[in-house]
Amino acid sequence: MCGGEGTRLRPLTFDRPKPMIPLLNKPSVVHLVEHLAKEGFNDIVLTLGYLGGEIEAALGDGSMYGVHVEYVHEKDKLGTAGGVKNAEELFEGEPFMVVGGDHVMDLGLREFVRFHEKNEALVTIGLLPIDDPRDYGIADMDVNNRINRFFEKPGPGEIFSNLASTGIYICDPEVLDWVPKNKYDFAKDLFPDLMRQGERINGFLVHGRWTDIGNPQAYREACRWMLEQMPGTKISGRLNIKDAKVTGPIDIGHDVSLGSNSSVVGPIVIGENTSIGDNVLIGPYTSIGSNCRIGNNSRILSSYIYDNVEIGTNTAVSSAVIDNATKIKDSCILETGTVIGPRVIIGEEVTVNSLVRIWPEVRVKNGTKVSENLGNEDFGNDIIGS
Repeated sequence: MCGGEGTRLRPLTFDRPKPMIPLLNKPSVVHLVEHLAKEGFNDIVLTLGYLGGEIEAALGDGSMYGVHVEYVHEKDKLGTAGGVKNAEELFEGEPFMVVGGDHVMDLGLREFVRFHEKNEALVTIGLLPIDDPRDYGIADMDVNNRINRFFEKPGPGEIFSNLASTGIYICDPEVLDWVPKNKYDFAKDLFPDLMRQGERINGFLVHGRWTDIGNPQAYREACRWMLEQMPGTKISGRLNIKDAKVTGPIDIGHDVSLGSNSSVVGPIVIGENTSIGDNVLIGPYTSIGSNCRIGNNSRILSSYIYDNVEIGTNTAVSSAVIDNATKIKDSCILETGTVIGPRVIIGEEVTVNSLVRIWPEVRVKNGTKVSENLGNEDFGNDIIGS
């Protein structure tokens, strides 16, 4: 399911759909397809909506990943279940698994499938205990794996379980008979309707790592987790090091240069044709895209920088996300959790406070202290929704 607009991730989703957001300099949906292929899922259908053409262009027919990919475009918003219903003819009457296009995981999905095959239920929901389930559907499951209650996005006083839905469902084909050909959701509509009619829904306790990238915090956590999985050091092509210090694991693209007395401490990914100045500290859990420039005496710590970004001298960036073609000038501070959209220009001696988001193409004057989100009338300013 790749149809959402990704409003909660703005300003990162104005130029791309959510599944195309980079994880370690590669679109999130590519990581997902690679994992599905590894788990033995060879036939994949993507339901596309907002900017879906970018996803189709990135994946093609799937042959480069060892899978077969087909696409269904939604002309109108159909909801999660309605979007799957719209692709029904491609399932050929076989059981199918539903996965969110923004999911990042290392779950054992084959075990999940075998569980569904051995147990009688129209739907099996992948469940995972988490500390704060308020942004998810929660389930009350008995010892026989039957879900007796399901509630979407509970508020205070409504959290009767910490078993959160991963949004991964395995369905018998008959379940689509319950879905009308209009807007209709799995969690909000289908599951309550099935339970009211006495139909069985099972839960399966998945094990492993899973998240979606529905908001900036979840996105940063996904990036950090994937960096932790890096197996070792990989250097592709020429690396120009003067007297810099490099500690792995690192993944560095072609024609990267590290200046004098700079320090790179992995896990870190750096794209091709990127230059890092003198006396620069690049700390762990950082990814930097291609064609970037990092000025002398700057510090980049646990941050995720896209392509064609310029960062000036003596600038500190901490746990931030910076989109394509943004320019940050000298002596700036980007505090924890800031999200900077594409083609932004931030002047000298600017401080961007924690959790602030700056919309695309905004210009921030020298010496400004930015304490609240900076929108742009040419783009939508809503950050609540999908």
